[in-house]
Order: sequence, then C-alpha cells, then structure tokens
Amino acid sequence: MSTSEPSFEVPLSELRRRIDELEAFPPGSGRSKEIDRLKSQLGKATAEVYKSLNRWQRAQVARHHERPHTIDYIQALTNNWVELHGDRAFADDPAIVAGFATFRGRTVAIVGHQKGRSTKQRIHRNFGQPRPEGYRKALRVMKLAEKFGRPVLSFIDTPGAYPGIGAEERGQAEAIARNLREMSMLETPIVVTVTGEGGSGGALAIGVGDRVAMLEYAVYSVISPEGCAAILWKDQTKRKEAAEAMRITAPDLLELGIIDDVIPEPEGGAHADPQTAYRRVGDSIEQTLIELEALTTRELLAARYAKFRALGVFVES
Repeated sequence: MSTSEPSFEVPLSELRRRIDELEAFPPGSGRSKEIDRLKSQLGKATAEVYKSLNRWQRAQVARHHERPHTIDYIQALTNNWVELHGDRAFADDPAIVAGFATFRGRTVAIVGHQKGRSTKQRIHRNFGQPRPEGYRKALRVMKLAEKFGRPVLSFIDTPGAYPGIGAEERGQAEAIARNLREMSMLETPIVVTVTGEGGSGGALAIGVGDRVAMLEYAVYSVISPEGCAAILWKDQTKRKEAAEAMRITAPDLLELGIIDDVIPEPEGGAHADPQTAYRRVGDSIEQTLIELEALTTRELLAARYAKFRALGVFVES
C-alpha cells in the first residue's frame, strides 16, 4: 500500500501549500486578491482532475495518506467515546478500534479499521491490517451491542487481513468466517460505511450490514489491483488494467448491487475537506438508522438475509 502523493494530486497540493503560506501572513499588500486567485485556480484544477479519474486513480485517492480514518470520524461525529480493548483470548489488535459512543442522541457500538498516519502510527496499527484478535474484539463489541439493543456502526478501511504466519496460526480464516456468520444473525441494526479501501475478507469480516454505503472515491474489492495483476499477469505494473477489469469503485458496486448507497465527497476528495466529509457520512448514517429502527427484529434479519442472498449473478447453461 503506497502512501506517497498520487501524481495527479501534486499540482493541487502545491496550490494548497501556497494558499496556506499566504494565509499565514498578515493582511495587506494584495494578499487577499492573490489568495482568492489561487483558490479559484485550485477549484478549477480540482474539478478538472477529479472529473476524469480512472479506476486506478480512484484507488489512489482511497489510499491517500491524509484521508480521514475511523478515529477521525469517531471524534467528529460522536461524544462520550469509550474504547474497548482485547479479545479476551489472546491480545488487543490496534488495527481495529471498537467501543461505544453517543451518535446524534443514540448510544451506538462502533468498530472500524485504523491505519495510522505517521510511520510510528502505521507500524503500531499494522497499516490497518487486522489479525484474528482484532476481528474477535470487534465481534465481542458487536455482541455487547446486541445484548443491550444498540445499533452497530462499522467503518471499513483496510488493504486486507494480515497474512502473517502468526495470524494464520491463531486462526485468521476462522475468525473472519465466524464474524460473517455472527453478523448475519446479529439482532440489532448494522450500518456499514466503506471510507477508504475495502480489501477482501479483511473488510468483509466487519462488513455484513443491513445497509452498506461507500464514499464516492472509496474502493471495495476481493483483492487489491496489485495483487490481481501479480496473479493474472505476473506483473504488478498492470495494476491499472486490473482495477479497470475488477470494477472496484463505488459507482461500479452500486450498479452491481453490492452496495446500497454512494456518499458524495467534497470536491477533491474527503482529504481536501474533512469537515464536509464528516457531515455527509453522519447524515447518511443517521438517515439509515431512522429507516432500520422502524423494523422489527424479525423484519431486520429477514431483509439482511435477502440482501446478501441476492448478491451475485449466474447463468444456467
């Protein structure tokens, strides 16, 4: 997972840097006019770049190092956040955060991937790649939410589950499979939001929801474009072709019926205007909760079952 600046973002970042520098100076000497000129230039350049992004470039936006992560959404959208740690079996996994908070007047459970930004944070969070204990921690919190009748909010942003030897020895596949089973039967509303990358089973393990929404420039796929290219062509440089073939973007997945909604991002992506992104994600979650809270438990589970049974297409010969 690359954390460098995408090439198409470099001129936009330079304009933002120049604007920030000017805004730090005292008023006067034509400063305001120059700032207005640069902001106008930035707006036009951003619109031009983002209207023509291909699927691989959208994947790069989804991975942008300044893109908001789960903890950012928690801090922006909730109060009284209480994080819970550990799976009560082996250890805590910092790649997944889980706990309870107050969201717009409701007590909710929250689970989500956390990548980290600085090198130290990324190492601590294992670049957002959970181990089995992370999934077991998430399930522990979701079962508590079920017990006390609280909805679950899930935030997905991971390149995938950690494939290390230790994780496999501790039952990585079993932990993911158990979460899939338990979430399908959880007797409380589950609202899933893909905020960045949705990578394979690492995402699915906390992705079985009554409603699944994606941010406009998020991606969701069975494997990364690089991984797909390495398998199909034995050449990771064909990642652009792989991204196009897999149809990994939010509009693609909405058309295929994999997700239920696309949340529009501010111009230039969520990293360019996090406050607007927070508000839009919060509004989407609130509206979804209102709809789900009107259902009985029996109706909720029946609709969730029907939703996932309807995924996929096959043709009889």
